[in-house]
Amino acid sequence: MSLPRIAVDAMGGDEGVRVMVEGAALARRRHDEFKFLLVGDEPRIAAALDNHPNLRRASEILHCDGVVGGDELPSRAIRRAKTTSMGLAVNAVKTGDAGAAVSAGNTGALMAMSKIALRTMPGIDRPALAAIMPTLQEHDVVMLDLGANTEADARNLAQFAVMGAAYSRIVNGFDKPVVRLLNIGTEEIKGTEELRDAAAMLTAASAGGGLALHFDGFVESDKINRGETHVVVTDGFSGNIALKAIEGSARFVTDLLRQAFTSSLRSKIGFLVSRPATELLRHHLDPNNHNGAVFLGLNGVVVKSHGSANAKGVANAVAVAARLLKNKLTERIAHDLAELGQEAFAHGGNGRSTKSSEAEA
Repeated sequence: MSLPRIAVDAMGGDEGVRVMVEGAALARRRHDEFKFLLVGDEPRIAAALDNHPNLRRASEILHCDGVVGGDELPSRAIRRAKTTSMGLAVNAVKTGDAGAAVSAGNTGALMAMSKIALRTMPGIDRPALAAIMPTLQEHDVVMLDLGANTEADARNLAQFAVMGAAYSRIVNGFDKPVVRLLNIGTEEIKGTEELRDAAAMLTAASAGGGLALHFDGFVESDKINRGETHVVVTDGFSGNIALKAIEGSARFVTDLLRQAFTSSLRSKIGFLVSRPATELLRHHLDPNNHNGAVFLGLNGVVVKSHGSANAKGVANAVAVAARLLKNKLTERIAHDLAELGQEAFAHGGNGRSTKSSEAEA
């Protein structure tokens, strides 16, 4: 199947051109239908492509000198959007020069640029940042919002649920993903007014049969990775904290095991015996294997790669973008909203504003 090419911000991330080009080359080796628009400093990109002739044959370079800094305020980055690699990669999606954009740069800037250039879809008030995380089951869990909106009212949360379910159907293949709202308890009386209102709205909409999801109440943070829930919905503030706590716990476990297995000769022998199991654990917890967060709710596909991702991680982010293009994510979300009806989530919000986050997710 012929796919639209993917615009890659070659200057983003901790290591910039080298890792971004290596990641695109790895993705190209795995999927020879991928084509790329590599955006950034042309001499540096061209030099990196010398090591990847297969990628070079499938790529065009769009030169620019500007780079969005990792700590640059989104307001300043927006003003430079026409002269930076990140801004031009997103703009390529707007103009149709690319079907999707991938960047490992500043999350707040990428969110702001994407929202201004692509606008939110009809029926969506605010986009959300969604990512997939491993579980104890065969499938992954989709979680959103992870930092695009520090606050979210009931209407926002209900829209996030619809978008997250559409994403889960693509990555996990479920007809009606199980969706729960992140809360401090599973009882109906627990949580904020926004959470209880959102639960009531989703329960009512589910009862009507118009949602392509199964809403099942609340979930606590210690159950996110159990695999019992397919989509976890929350505001960007809580979601970002939960995500980083999970990532930190994963690093803690792997570091603790490394210390334990090197503490004595007996431990080292034990490591050799258990190495197949520990390698499986390491692979399961490696964030590069789940790299690629998506801004849902925009009129176009934008994928955020982690800034510290290696080439394998960047390749996975590119694969996420291609998969969403192939499975027509934006069309699926639009269809679900149309089936539900615009009036379903028209009420129930508390009218409080939702603020965009400028923090790195």
